[in-house]
Formats: sequence, C-alpha cells, structure tokens
Amino acid sequence: MHPRHTLGPRPLLLVVAAALVDGAGRVLIAQRPAGKSLAGLWEFPGGKVEPGEGPEEALVRELLEELDVRVTPDALMPLTFASHAYDDMHLLMPLYVVRRWSGAPRAVEAQAIAWAAPGDLDSYPMPPADAPLVAHLRGAL
Repeated sequence: MHPRHTLGPRPLLLVVAAALVDGAGRVLIAQRPAGKSLAGLWEFPGGKVEPGEGPEEALVRELLEELDVRVTPDALMPLTFASHAYDDMHLLMPLYVVRRWSGAPRAVEAQAIAWAAPGDLDSYPMPPADAPLVAHLRGAL
C-alpha cells in the first residue's frame, strides 16, 4: 500500500476558466472586483462548478453571467489545467480556449476587461493559479 500524500486539510475547489481568443489572436482577461479575494488582479473569466454541473456546463453559465456572451459547449476546447494550493483550499482549474461566441463581451461582474496579445499577458498581475497558464496558452495560439 502506498502512503497517502496530502497537502493538508484543504477542501478541493473546482473552477473553470476560458481564454476567449478574438480574430486578431488577442485573449480576453477580466479584473477581479473590489471586495473579492485577490481583488484587482487579472484572470481568465470563469468560475465555480456548482454541485450537479459538469465543467463545460458551468463555463457556459459563467461566461453568460460574467461577460454576457453565449457559448455552446462544442466551442470549448480543453487546453490545460492549473492545480494550486492556497492557504484555505486547493484549486483545480481546467482552462478552455474559446474562439466562437455570440454577443460582445462586457464587464458584468468584473471591474474591467481587456483584450491582450498573448505576449503581453505577463504585464498583467494575475492570481497564482492563473499565471502559469499563460505559457501554455502562448504555445497553443
């Protein structure tokens, strides 16, 4: 029997994120609003997977709620994932690339949104879980 390795008594939080890529190859990022943890940092839009939801279903819902864009599950292309231990929880976050949606993205919940060239993403401060995804995204675009 193998010893069990744990990172401590942290609950696992499953969230999903999207890299919306426009026709010019720019990626949409959103700034976390004041009052939320990691406020002011830039992230890939998305959110928590609710009980009973699949990751794709959750991401379709979150993109509509956060950005007012409609995405169909077949437009979600899995790219990579982040696994990061925060002090109070362990976050697991699949990242999907999205190139097709309907509606013009607008900041419904975030402080701001920005379209950034993949090479410019490093100039936006990001949460620890999002930052490592940038290299994977650059390699895929």
